[in-house]
Amino acid sequence: MRVLIADDEQPARQRLHDLLGEIDAPIEIVAEVGDGQSAVDAARSQAVDVALLDIRMPGLDGIAAALQLAQLQPAPAVVFVTAYDEHALAAFDANAIGYLLKPIRLQRLRDALHKAAMLSRAQQEALQTEAGADALSVTLGGRLTRIPLDEVIYLRADQKYVEVCHEQGLALLDASLKSIEERFPGRFLRIHRNALVTAARMRELSRGNDGQTLLVLQGSDRPLEVSRRHLPEVRRALKGIDKP
Repeated sequence: MRVLIADDEQPARQRLHDLLGEIDAPIEIVAEVGDGQSAVDAARSQAVDVALLDIRMPGLDGIAAALQLAQLQPAPAVVFVTAYDEHALAAFDANAIGYLLKPIRLQRLRDALHKAAMLSRAQQEALQTEAGADALSVTLGGRLTRIPLDEVIYLRADQKYVEVCHEQGLALLDASLKSIEERFPGRFLRIHRNALVTAARMRELSRGNDGQTLLVLQGSDRPLEVSRRHLPEVRRALKGIDKP
C-alpha cells in the first residue's frame, strides 16, 4: 500500500510515519508534505493508494485537497487526521473513508487502512471511467460517485467548493460554475453569480424578507436568490415551463 502523509506540523508527520512502521502490512510512504497543494502535486506525479490528510493546512486545506484528489484516475482513498472534530460532516462529503482525531491510536489507523485496502484501485478507476457524459463526478458519502444531470436541482458556489443539490441530498464538487456551464452548455440556467439551476425544476418567484427575489425549485426546500441581472431571463424561462 502506497501512503501519502500531509500535515503542516512536522511532529505530526513523524508520529504518522512511526505508527505506519508498526503496522504489520506492506506499506510504502511515498511522500510527506506540509500542505494540501503539495499533497495533490505528489499524488499527480506518482501512484498513491491512501492519503492521510490534516484538515487545517496553509493554502489549500485538507478538504479542498481531498476534492482534487477525488478527480484523479485512480483516486486515492482519503483518511483525515486532525485535532478538530467539527469538520467531520464536510470530511465525509469530501471523499474521506476515515476521520481520525489526534492523538492517533494505532488500532484506529490500522482499521482505516484496512478499510482503504478494501476499496481496490481497480474499482475506483472503473467508477471514474464509466459512461459519464450526462453526469457530474462528485464526492458523496465518503466516496466518488456520479450524479446524472437529470437529478441535479441546483449548483451553488460556496467559498472553495460547489454545492450540488440533487434528488438524494447534497454533494461537493471541485469545479467552477463557469466550467460546468462550458462543459454542459444549455443544461443549466444561471440565476446569480453564485448559482446555476436546472430550468425544468423552477416553479415560482417569491419575495424574501429583505426584499430580494427568490426562486422556488421543485425538490428543494431552499429558495435561491435571483440577481437583478438575471431576473428577466428567469422570468422568460418560467413562462415556458409546463409545471406539474
